[in-house]
Amino acid sequence: MVKLSFLKVLRERLNISRLAIKYSRVTIGFWIAMVVAGLLAFSSLKYALFPDITFPVVVVNAQVPLETAVETEQKLTQPIEERLLPLAGLDQMVSSTYPGRTVVTLYFDVGTDLNSSSMEVEKTLWQIAIPEGATFQVIPFNLNESSAVSYTIKSDTKDLKELADIAKTSILPEIAQLPGVLKVNLLGGGETTFTALNSGSDLTKQAPEIIKEEQQRDNPESPIPITPTRIRFNGQEALAFQVIKGGDANTLDVVSRVEEAVQRLQASLPEVQLVLAVTQANYIREATQSTIDGLVLAIVLAVLVIFTFLRNWRATLITALAIPISLLGTAIVMAIYGFNLETITLLALALVIGIIIDDAIVEVENISRHLEAGESPRQAALSATNEIGLTVSASTLTIVAVFLPVGLMGGNLGQFFKPFGLTVSAAVLTSLLVARTLCPVLAVYWLKPRQGKREKGTGNSKQETVNREKLSTVVFDFWLRFNPKYPDLLHWSLGHRKFVVGLAVLSFVAGISLIPLIPQGFIPTLDRGEFMITYTAPLPQMPSASQFGDLIDKILNLGGFDYNSEESKPLSNSDTNSDTNSDTNSDTNSDTNSDTNKQLKPQLSKSGFNGLFPIQSGMQLLLKQSEQVAKQLEEAVLAFPEVESVYTVVGVQGEPNKGNLQVKLKRNRQYTTAQLQEKMRAALPKISGVTTSVEDIQFIELPTQKPVQVALLGDDLEVLGNTAADLKTRIETLPGLVDVEATGQNNRGNRITEIEHVNGQRGVYVRASLNQGQRLGDATEEVVKVAKMVLPDGVRLELWGDSALSSHVLGSFAGTLTLSVTCMLLVLILPFGRLLEPMVVGLSLPLSIVGAMLALLITQSDFGMISLIGLIFLLGLLDKNALLLMDYVNQLRRAGLSRTEAILETGVVRLRPIIMTTASTILGMLPLALGFGAGAELRQPMAVAIIGGLLTSTLLSLIVVPVLYTLLEDCWLGLLSGIALRASQKSEVRSQK
Repeated sequence: MVKLSFLKVLRERLNISRLAIKYSRVTIGFWIAMVVAGLLAFSSLKYALFPDITFPVVVVNAQVPLETAVETEQKLTQPIEERLLPLAGLDQMVSSTYPGRTVVTLYFDVGTDLNSSSMEVEKTLWQIAIPEGATFQVIPFNLNESSAVSYTIKSDTKDLKELADIAKTSILPEIAQLPGVLKVNLLGGGETTFTALNSGSDLTKQAPEIIKEEQQRDNPESPIPITPTRIRFNGQEALAFQVIKGGDANTLDVVSRVEEAVQRLQASLPEVQLVLAVTQANYIREATQSTIDGLVLAIVLAVLVIFTFLRNWRATLITALAIPISLLGTAIVMAIYGFNLETITLLALALVIGIIIDDAIVEVENISRHLEAGESPRQAALSATNEIGLTVSASTLTIVAVFLPVGLMGGNLGQFFKPFGLTVSAAVLTSLLVARTLCPVLAVYWLKPRQGKREKGTGNSKQETVNREKLSTVVFDFWLRFNPKYPDLLHWSLGHRKFVVGLAVLSFVAGISLIPLIPQGFIPTLDRGEFMITYTAPLPQMPSASQFGDLIDKILNLGGFDYNSEESKPLSNSDTNSDTNSDTNSDTNSDTNSDTNKQLKPQLSKSGFNGLFPIQSGMQLLLKQSEQVAKQLEEAVLAFPEVESVYTVVGVQGEPNKGNLQVKLKRNRQYTTAQLQEKMRAALPKISGVTTSVEDIQFIELPTQKPVQVALLGDDLEVLGNTAADLKTRIETLPGLVDVEATGQNNRGNRITEIEHVNGQRGVYVRASLNQGQRLGDATEEVVKVAKMVLPDGVRLELWGDSALSSHVLGSFAGTLTLSVTCMLLVLILPFGRLLEPMVVGLSLPLSIVGAMLALLITQSDFGMISLIGLIFLLGLLDKNALLLMDYVNQLRRAGLSRTEAILETGVVRLRPIIMTTASTILGMLPLALGFGAGAELRQPMAVAIIGGLLTSTLLSLIVVPVLYTLLEDCWLGLLSGIALRASQKSEVRSQK
C-alpha cells in the first residue's frame, strides 16, 4: 500500500497538465511568448558546416649554431621536448630537427586557451639550459584562423606588376577593414607575399595596418613569413588575394561581406577582373540548406502519418504544433550556448523530430481514446494526462539521460559532439513541456466528443476494438485484419517464453556477427565537387657557406640545377622522394629543364646577394622550376570535360618546390568526385623526381592531410627509414590505398638531414590516401596487419591522424554508451520504485542491433561515429516503447486485472501509439536516408541505422518486452519464495532444538 500510495502521489505531482488546464490562458500566453523568443533566437543563429571549436597549436622555432642534425637533436631538441611534454592540456607533440634548427609543434586539447598555452610554453623555454647562441621563437596558431575565400586578379590590358600595385592600393585595404577579416594576403607574381592586417583586437572597429615588404625584410622576427608564390588560374598566370578570417568569425558572414566588397571594387575597377577561385561558403550553404530541406520534409511526413492514423484534423493539428514550438524553444537554448546551425546541430534537430512528436502523439492519442469512451473533452484531458503523465515524463527524462553524456564526453571528440548532446536534450525537454501543458489545453478547446461510447473501465477489450475499428484508418485496419493479430501473437508468446527469449538472443548475436562485414569508417568523406592535387619537386640541398661559391658557379655554367648531381639531393623537409606517379630512377625532362634554365640564367646572373645567399634569385629559380611542374599537371587536369576550374598555388607553406592545384568540378557531371579522382590519378604525367598526391580538401588546414597515417617509433634512424620504405612498398600493393609516401628516406649512413620526433621519440611516418570505395577503418586495419609483418625488433607502430581517431572513436563511444544506459536505468527506478522494469528495459535494448547492422550492410554505409549516434538514439526510442507497455500493465493490474489479462489489454491499447511513433520516426528519417543534397554522406549513415533498428526493435519489443516482464517477475518471485522457504526451515530447526 505504501508503494502504491507513493506512485499515486508521484503521478499526480508530475501531472502538470492539471495546472495547465486550470490556468489555460496563462499556458497559452506562456507558449506565445516562447514562440516569439524562439523566432528571435533562431534569427540570431549563424550557419556553419561544423561546430565552432578552437584548435590551439603552438610552434616553437629554435636555432643554434651547430653543424649536424644529430648534434642539434641532442643539445636543442631533446631539452626542449623534455620540458614541454608534461605541460597541462598537451595532446600531441611532434618535431623536426635539421642541422642548426628545430621546429617543435604542440597540439593542445580542443578548447584549450591558446594565449595561456602559448605563454606557458614561452615561460617553460626560458627555464631550459640551451647552448650558447641558441634563439627561439614561440608562434601560436589558431587553426580556425583559416582561409575563407580567395579571388584571382586578372586583366587583359595590365601586366602582373601593375595588377599588384592596384591590389596593394585599392583592393586589399578595403577588404582588410571588413568585420571578421583577420588579414588579406596578396599571392602570385613570384614576389614576396604582401599582407594587409587588421591591427586591432576588435576586428570590427580597428583600421587595417598595411605591412610592406621592406618592413618584413628589416624585421626577420615578424610573424608574417617571406614566402614568394606564383598563382595560376585555368592555365594562365595571375595574382590572387586570400582572405583569412578571424578565429571567432563565421565563415559565411565573412564571405558575404567580401562578396559585397568585391562587387563594389569590380564596379570601380573596370579593367580588372576579380574572379572567385576558392571558397568553402558555397558548400556550407548547400549542405546546411539540404539538411534543412530534409528537416522540413521529415516534419511533413510525420504529420501525414499522424493524420493517417487519427483521421482527425484537429488532433493532427494539436500534435503537429508541438514540432515547430519545440524547435523554437530549442533555438533559445542554442542561442544561449552560442551554437550554430551546422551539420551536427541540424542532425540533432532532424533526429529529435520523431521524439518531439512522440510525446504529443501519446498525449493526444490517449485523450482521443478517453473521448471515444464517452468522456467530455475536459475530463478526457484530465484523465488521460493523469494516466500517461508519469510514463511520458519518465521516458523523456531517460532520453535526456542517454544524450546528456554525449554532450559531456571528454577529449576532442567530446568537444565536437557537445552541441549535439545538449541540443537533443534541450529539444526533448521542450517537447515534454509542450506535450504536458499546451497539447492538453488545446485538446480541451478543439477536440469534440465522439459518438459510440465505450463501457467504463478497461477490461472490455472487444468493445474497445470495435470502437477503434470505426475510428482508425484504413492503414491501421489493414494492420489488424491482414497481418497476424497482435493479441493472438502476444498470447502465444506468453505461452512460449523460452522460444521468444531464444529468438531475441539469436537476433542480438546475428547483429553482432554482421559488424565485421560492414565498412568501418570514421567520418564519411563528403563529395564537395572539388579536391586538391599536391606535388613536391626535388629541392637542391642547402650548401654550407664554404660550398656556396662553387654551387653558384655550377648553376651559372650549367644553366640550372642538375637534379641528378650529388649537390642537388632533395632536402629532408620533403615528405617523400617517390610515389605511385613518380619514377626517381628515370631521366629528367631535359627539354623542359633546358627551356626553363635559359630563362632563369640571365635573371640569376643579374641578381644581388642578401648576406651569403641570393635569396630572391634562388626563390625565383625554384619557383620557375616548380611552375613548370604545375603547368604539366594543369594540362592533364584541364583535359577532363568535367573540370570547371583549376586554381594553382606554387610555393605553398613557404617552400618553393611545393605546390597544389585545387580542382573544382562542374555541377552537372557524369561521375562522382571519387571516380574523377581515380581517373585523374591515373592520367597525371609521371615527372621525374616529382611526387604527386590527389587528396580531399580538409576544412581544417593541417600540414599532412592524408587520412591513413601510421608512425614508426624507434631509436635507429637507418632502421626506421628502411622499415618505412619496406612498409610503403607493401602498402602500395594493397587495394584501395594510393599516393603512399614515407618519410625518413633521406637519412642514410652518416648523412642525416632530418630527424622527426613523435611525443619525444624518434619516428618516421607512412601515409596514404584512400581510393574510391575504401573506408578508413578497413584501410587502417590492413595497414596495421601488413606493418606487423615487417616491424623489426626495437620498432613499434602507432596510429596517427584520422587513423588514430578512427580507432579511438569506438572506445570513446563504448564508455559513453555504458554511462548513458546506466543513467537511463537509474532514472527508471524513480517512477516504478523497483528494479524489475529497468531490468526489462536494459535486456530489451540490444533488439535494435540486428536491424541497424543489417541496414548499414545493405546500403554499405559506414559503421563509424555518425551511425553510432543513431544507435544511441535507438536506445531512447526503444525505452519509450517498453515504458508505454509496462506502465499500463501495472495500472491495469492495480485496477484488478490478472497479469495475463493486463498484458493482453495493454497490447490492444498501446499498439496504435507505438506504431504511430515508429512510423512517424521512420518516415522522418527517410529524406535523410535517401541521401539527397550536399552533405548527404554525413547524414545518411545515421538515418539508415535508425530506420533499420526501429523496424526490428519495434517488432521484437512488442512480444519480447511482455515476455521478459513475466519471466523476470516469476524469477524474482521464485527467488523470494525460495529465500522465505529456507528462512522458515531454519526457523523450524532452531525451534526443534
